[in-house]
Amino acid sequence: MSSQENQSMKNSKTLWRWWAKSIGEKASKCDKESDAIALIRTLIFTTYLITNTFIIAGVIRHWNDKTTIEVYVDRAGIPSYLSETEKERVLQTNGRKFPYD
Repeated sequence: MSSQENQSMKNSKTLWRWWAKSIGEKASKCDKESDAIALIRTLIFTTYLITNTFIIAGVIRHWNDKTTIEVYVDRAGIPSYLSETEKERVLQTNGRKFPYD
């Protein structure tokens, strides 16, 4: 192994150790077991990060949605969004829009 490869391996181990320590205390005295637990914690963190990213993206995407519904009422008091058959039905019920009116 060359010295450059050795230095690179040492740096990656150092970065992994820093990351493992940053996500929680060492879970076991055995390094292999602690690394496996650190990997599981990393996966959990990654899923939280992805989920939160999608939530924030959805909020930003719909931040200023303006869904206004304009309803015009004609002389008989019938809203414009009703279909023609619904308008006729309203007129037949003496202008009552709902049975409980």
